[in-house]
Amino acid sequence: MALAATSLVTGGTVAASTSPDACALPRTAAHHSLGLDTWNSAYVRPDHRVDSVMIFLSFPDSVPKTTPSELAADHFPATSDFWNRSSYGRFVLRNHPQHRWLEMPKPSTAYRMKRDWAPARRDMYLRDALRVSDPVVDFAKYQVVYLVADPDAPGVDSDATKVVNFDHPMHADGTDIGRVVTVFEHHPPDHNVLAHETGHVFDLPDLYHRPADGKGDWDTYVGDWDVMGSQFGLAPDLFGWLKWKLGWLDDRQVRCVQKAGSSMFTLEPISAPRSAAGRTGTRLVVIRTGEDSAIAVEVRAAVGNDATTCREGVLIYRVRSATESGGGPIDVYDTHPHTSACQGSSVYPPLADAPLGVGETYTVPGERVSVEVADRSGTGAWTVKITTDPRA
Repeated sequence: MALAATSLVTGGTVAASTSPDACALPRTAAHHSLGLDTWNSAYVRPDHRVDSVMIFLSFPDSVPKTTPSELAADHFPATSDFWNRSSYGRFVLRNHPQHRWLEMPKPSTAYRMKRDWAPARRDMYLRDALRVSDPVVDFAKYQVVYLVADPDAPGVDSDATKVVNFDHPMHADGTDIGRVVTVFEHHPPDHNVLAHETGHVFDLPDLYHRPADGKGDWDTYVGDWDVMGSQFGLAPDLFGWLKWKLGWLDDRQVRCVQKAGSSMFTLEPISAPRSAAGRTGTRLVVIRTGEDSAIAVEVRAAVGNDATTCREGVLIYRVRSATESGGGPIDVYDTHPHTSACQGSSVYPPLADAPLGVGETYTVPGERVSVEVADRSGTGAWTVKITTDPRA
């Protein structure tokens, strides 16, 4: 370890880091684009307190076996806590559950709820849901709407939970409602499911790979490494790039590498909380590789939302701002392609050991970029050397 650290420090470095704005990819027309130069004003930006309402819907063909309070407790405060930790306390999601069932006008089986829902059935469900809730809910008070169906009703499919975006907003209390989260989870629900769906409300993309036939691995792009990839991941905190997009990382915490040469960086884990004094060091290093592509480097450690991570170390991934949600806008590089880890607990073991450890080096395929890990301090900071060589 010491030899590796010494060789890096004495290897001759240059000041290759510039303003992070130079590495902020442009926002494109892609759905949930990961471009950062502008914010899509059609979405709520979670850099302040956001109020949500949770509405509970029953059906005339089923008597609920749970109470609204029990279902609310399935998701909160766990979902709020996830976002609070991920944002370093910069974002507070305050949920307001309604404490009564509102009965829908049709049997649950009439709506035929499922993952790939027929638009006409879905629209009927949403219109009916807003119609029965409008008299008792003041939608003007809330930025996020959760419609929670009785999980035991015969027509409810737990796999159908998702965010619905409207081509034309619906209206209630004189308020435009551009999207809602339709919740059909069983009781108790899947882990982190509402954290994932809420991310879409903030313009975050699906990072999983959906096989064309619905079969095969869904987690080949990012594995365990972000809740927008898998809600069951061992390290579900958001990638540093997504935190930068949401406004949780400032210019002092993001470094942009543009010039050729080698630079040393001391990185704090992306999931580590702010210090007692409110200061945070560098969390993310970015190397721009094209008009709409970049390579990002960050540290993942067993702290915060990543407390159950399979491996600690330096994670490297590619970002593409012109790639649609679900199409692979982020790809994690497997720096240990011949091994896997955490069989039986990881959602995708081949990427569970993707981070680099101390003394290891990785050259990004097809790019003139290499990442070498020099050291790890007793306080949890990692020393990383990044080299870009135009002649490589």
